[in-house]
Amino acid sequence: MFRPKVPTNPTPTGLVVPLTIEPTATVPHAPAPAPVAQSSTRPALQLTPGTALALVGGGTAVVLIVGTVLVSMLLAVAISGVSVAVCTVVLRWMLASERTHR
Repeated sequence: MFRPKVPTNPTPTGLVVPLTIEPTATVPHAPAPAPVAQSSTRPALQLTPGTALALVGGGTAVVLIVGTVLVSMLLAVAISGVSVAVCTVVLRWMLASERTHR
């Protein structure tokens, strides 16, 4: 089953013999049925006041949560930058004071 099937060539002449393909019987297919038109008097999506209020509330909650996360990340970057700047100033002051005391 998993072994490759090598075609056999009874006369090794170098001539390429095309394979013979046997025609298969064609089966006529039945025509596809015509699509049925759906008569719908109501829209596909109905928004009642309750669902509209739920959508607005859910959207507001998502915006507030994403905004909170983004602002907290911005604050974390700002605080890290300020702490690095303070460390730099302190190190420069310490190095400068060490040079002047000698």
